[in-house]
Amino acid sequence: MSRLSFDPEDIRELAAILDETGLSEIEIAEKDRRIRIVRSPAPVGFAMPYQETPANSHAAPPSEAAAPVAAAIPPATRAEPDANHPGAVPSPMVGVAYLSPDPESPNFVSVGQRVEAGQTLLLIEAMKTFNQIKAPRGGTVARIIASSGTPVEFGEVLMILD
Repeated sequence: MSRLSFDPEDIRELAAILDETGLSEIEIAEKDRRIRIVRSPAPVGFAMPYQETPANSHAAPPSEAAAPVAAAIPPATRAEPDANHPGAVPSPMVGVAYLSPDPESPNFVSVGQRVEAGQTLLLIEAMKTFNQIKAPRGGTVARIIASSGTPVEFGEVLMILD
């Protein structure tokens, strides 16, 4: 497997974009390479890791510069007991959650309501686009964790369906 070459300045520029925009992840693809930078909570004083993978999604070996940083930072261990719940509905993206289509309308769903697979549960605004988050399966809304107008992270549990 051949190593992909990259310009470290490109990585620095992408990291700066993360800082400027408050995003937690950014990815660019060009021809046969893809660079993805993911920001995770890190102890103060540590640099943020990045991951470089080829376009075919096979993991490339980390660069020498990134290896010590990636090894020094433990994986994020935010305690989320709901993440293991079989009815957890995780956020598929970073954005802002909205429980209703507009401020004057009622929420898409409420606690105790029965929902069908594919039914819209809420919206996530990402890059000025409103994305419908649909129920992955039928069930009853046991808990709504996301609040309208609040930022959500990729993988964050939004709702629990029973």
